[in-house]
Amino acid sequence: MGTRRTSLPGVGIQYDFTTEEGRHISVVVHHDGRRFLGFYASDDPDACQLSVPLSSAEATALAHLIDPLPIDAVRTDGIDLVTEHIPVGTRSPYGGRLLAETRARSRTGASIVAVLRRTSAHPSPGPDFRFAIGDTLVAVGTREGVDALAEIIAGG
Repeated sequence: MGTRRTSLPGVGIQYDFTTEEGRHISVVVHHDGRRFLGFYASDDPDACQLSVPLSSAEATALAHLIDPLPIDAVRTDGIDLVTEHIPVGTRSPYGGRLLAETRARSRTGASIVAVLRRTSAHPSPGPDFRFAIGDTLVAVGTREGVDALAEIIAGG
C-alpha cells in the first residue's frame, strides 16, 4: 500500500493510492476545487478505466462514508481559502524538526493549524512543535500557498 502526491502545473494536484492488492486509484484536485476519482487497470498503471467527477459536496460525502469521523473541513464557500491535509512522509526533510524551521507562513502564506498523529491531535501547534514521520498537517491558506507548503513538506 502506498500513496504519492504529484503537482500538475496549471491544473492542481494528483493523489495516487495503491491498495495492498495492487489496485491503483487516483484523485485529481483541480485549483478550482473540482475533483476526479480515477480507477486504473492493474496491468497498466497509466490506463484509466473510469473517471468519476465529484463536486466538493460529493467528495465530502464520500469521505464521510469511508471514514465517518474525519476532521470537519472549514467552510470556505465564496472565499479564496482552502484546507488540506499534508502528510509528513519518509522523504520529508521535516520529520523530527520543529515547525519554526519550515518558515511555512512567511514562505507560503499558509498556516499549519493542527497536526494529526496516529493517536492524538495537536491543534494550534507552536513554533517549538516537533514533527514526526507519519504526522498529517492540517493547513489553511490560498490554493497556491497550501500547494507550496505541501511541496516544502514533501521536500520538493
